[in-house]
Amino acid sequence: MAASWAAGGGVSVTLGLGWRRLQLLLGTAGRFQFRGFHTTVAFQTEDKSCKAEVVNVVFIDRCGQKIPVQGKVGDDVLHLAQRNGIELEGACEASLACSTCHVYVSHDFVDKLPKPDEREEDMLDMAPLLQENSRLGCQIILSKDLEGAKFTLPKITRNFYVDGHVPKPH
Repeated sequence: MAASWAAGGGVSVTLGLGWRRLQLLLGTAGRFQFRGFHTTVAFQTEDKSCKAEVVNVVFIDRCGQKIPVQGKVGDDVLHLAQRNGIELEGACEASLACSTCHVYVSHDFVDKLPKPDEREEDMLDMAPLLQENSRLGCQIILSKDLEGAKFTLPKITRNFYVDGHVPKPH
């Protein structure tokens, strides 16, 4: 196994040991990401001494249940929801090719977000139950200005991406 430092503080590991053995060696210390069809894996460990700013938000699910969640500045709403077990679909995996991560942003926070770009507006046009405070969760990046924001999931979404393709969070 060979290792080298990659840009952004990650480590690139060449798999000569086999995936199962590599997992055993590293335990749960790293977050793994496969890169295409190559035989390398990039992983990144969290530095516990580096404290990212916490942002507290609330998701309101389709049943009206309020779910408080802590995110970090720089997290996007789609992946934050998925990491916390909230059923926000994201069929295109944040590639701006669907509207299944459609959320309603609480009215007092809409103006604290950057305006949606043309691509996001095009996808929102296909979202059912569109409102003036509708946004795509994959395009909302948490900042301290969003402390206390509420994101409500619409009653329905429409998945045009690939006949019902539902991705699994990585």
